[in-house]
Formats: sequence, C-alpha cells, structure tokens
Amino acid sequence: MKHFSKTDIKEMERVYRLNLINSCTGYKSANLIGSISTKNVCNVAVFSSITHLGSDPALLTFIVRPTTVPRDTYKNIIDTKEFTVNHINVNDIEDAHHTSARYPAMISEFDMTNLEKEFLEGYKAPFVKSSLIKLGCKFLNQYEIIENNTLLIVAEINDIFFSENIIQEDGWLNLDLAKSVTVNGLDGYSLPKLVERFKYAKRKNE
Repeated sequence: MKHFSKTDIKEMERVYRLNLINSCTGYKSANLIGSISTKNVCNVAVFSSITHLGSDPALLTFIVRPTTVPRDTYKNIIDTKEFTVNHINVNDIEDAHHTSARYPAMISEFDMTNLEKEFLEGYKAPFVKSSLIKLGCKFLNQYEIIENNTLLIVAEINDIFFSENIIQEDGWLNLDLAKSVTVNGLDGYSLPKLVERFKYAKRKNE
C-alpha cells in the first residue's frame, strides 16, 4: 500500500497536493449556490462543502475560503441574508464547473453559461431552473476557523422545491431519480447509484 507522510504532503507540488487532499476524504456534495448582489447582479457558483447540520430546525453549513480576495457569493449572502442551494444535475456539470471561474462582480455567471435562473416564492436570490432539488435558505451565523482562515456559514433551510417523483412515502428524497451528481476532489463529477437503503439501526436482539 502506498504511503504519504506529513512531510511528504508538505513537500508536494501544489496542484498535486490539492488534488490528493481534496479527493482523499471521499465524495462530496455538488451544489450551485445562487445569490444576488445589492446591485441586482445574480451570482451562481459551485460549492462542494455544503453539509447537513440538523433537521429540527432544518440547518445546513458550508465553507467560505479566505476572504483575502473578493468572494462574491459570500458578500451577497452577508448583504442580503438569503441564498439558494441547487443540486447539480448530471446534464449541467460542464456549465456548473465553469461557475468556478473568476468573473468580476458585475458579470453574472448565468450570462456566461447555459444555466438558466428562475425566481420562486418571493426569493430575490435566483434558483437554477434545471435543478430538480432546490433549497431556499436564510443566513444565520458565521464562525471563523482559525486553523486555515476560512469561515463556516450556518443557514436555515426555509423552503424545499423538488420534482414530485423524487420523494418517497417516508419523506426520503431519492437522489438517483434526481440525477444529482457528487464531486470527487476539485474537478471530478460522478453520478452515484443507490446500493441499498436500510431501516433505522437498532442494537441486535432488540
């Protein structure tokens, strides 16, 4: 089995290390965050750090990289207190990945890709029309992670939109049917396949 030590990792070429460390922890969620500036410029950007935080209340988190350079999504969320989370559909992966390119704040990624925006339930922040699972979110708080100068954003899920055939009788959303992709590392997109779904785990003999 191949082995890299802490010293090996530290001495690696930068891009090699980025690819290694971003992929070694496994598949990550793949989402597009939609936001809008105070000047009404719509922004959409790919994020692979969105995770479930709790179900009551319904919360999620994601990471914002150091704000030593402009972070339009972060600024928009802080200014407006709202944003959307949109699952990346397998048919949109190329355009979704392109949203990671750095455009000036006055240029909307919707205008630079084939992604189409839509507005639902009074949200000013745009949703991605082709996404089959979309969340309307409200910013709640942020926490500084001093170890690498990033920010942990905490938000409330206020609205959930999805194609009707995706939800099961017990409330479970079947992501296979939504064709929601995952991210492997920084730039590898995968379409997972459900292997099995189990009942709530209890101790044996109960």
